[in-house]
Parts: sequence; structure tokens; C-alpha cells
Amino acid sequence: MSILKALEERSKHSCELCGATDNLAVYTPAPATHETVDNSLLACSTCSSQIDNQEATDANHWRCLNDSMWSEVPAVKIVAWRMLTRLRAEGWPQDLLDMFYIDEETLALARATGEGEEAAPKHVDSNGAELSAGDSVVLIKDLDVKGSSLTAKRGTTVRNIRLDPDNNEFIEGKVDGQQIVILTKYVKKA
Repeated sequence: MSILKALEERSKHSCELCGATDNLAVYTPAPATHETVDNSLLACSTCSSQIDNQEATDANHWRCLNDSMWSEVPAVKIVAWRMLTRLRAEGWPQDLLDMFYIDEETLALARATGEGEEAAPKHVDSNGAELSAGDSVVLIKDLDVKGSSLTAKRGTTVRNIRLDPDNNEFIEGKVDGQQIVILTKYVKKA
């Protein structure tokens, strides 16, 4: 039996993502390199084109994932996770992702293309220069230090800064022997 016939039988001749019955074809999500019944799914042309072209993605079309994300077929789970992750800024996809069950092995395959990987936030100074741990910065404004009578003066060099891992607008450094938190918009890289 051909892969197409097996997928048509499994899906009852409908797209395994949205349920459409027209223009169906075998779709094999990366990282798979060859089509098999286990690593492929039956998808309509609308779904296939939007999976491969992020600019053509219509968020409302993917509301169908509310049902298809519960499929037991790994290829369907991979595509559903990728599309929900891609669209999470819409709001409703994040709700579905919070409920989504995907085993570790399938999740590793879903992440294999880099979909859903967020770039680590960068700490940048007032001029847009990227800051790194250990850099030296110069204050560009007098800063009153909260909880202290200290005022960090403009032009003060802060050496060996540390980056706040939770907020890319904060750095830490010592001024007059006191460890303080400084907003990156008030410094320039030395």
C-alpha cells in the first residue's frame, strides 16, 4: 500500500490538521528526510503552504489546532506545536500550548528546526552597543541610589558589570564600594 493511500485511510480522506477534504498531499515535517506513514501526515494545500511560508500564515486558519493537537500521530503533534509556537503572540495559541501534551522525544523533533527558540535578551547601552558581563560602562546621568544617600555622578566608570539574567534593562556594578543596579539606558560602554 502506498504512503498516500495509508494516510488517506488513517485520516478518513481529510487534512489531519484542519479537516479540509480538497487538495490533499503527503507532508513530511523536518527533520525527517523521507516519507513514511509514521513521520508524515496528510495536509491540504492551505496548511502546507502556511507551514512553509511564515509570511503567508493566517492565524485564524490555525484555530483548527484546538482539535488536531490531540492527535496521537507524532507528525501532527510536531506541526501543531510548531504552528502554535509561531503564533503564540496572538494570545489564544499560548493557551493551547499550556494544555498541549507532547512527549520529550516528539518535542525534540519539533524543536529540531529551531522553531520556538527565542533569542536571549541582549543588554544594550544608551547608544545601542551590546554589553557583556565584565565590561566597563560610564554613567551618562547623575543617579540617585534608592535606599542610600549616595548619588552616582555622571562620568563615573563602573567596572566589571554583571548582567541581570531576568531583565535586559538592568546591570549591576559597584559605585563607591556599593553594589547597585543601574538601568542600561543611563550608561554607555567604555
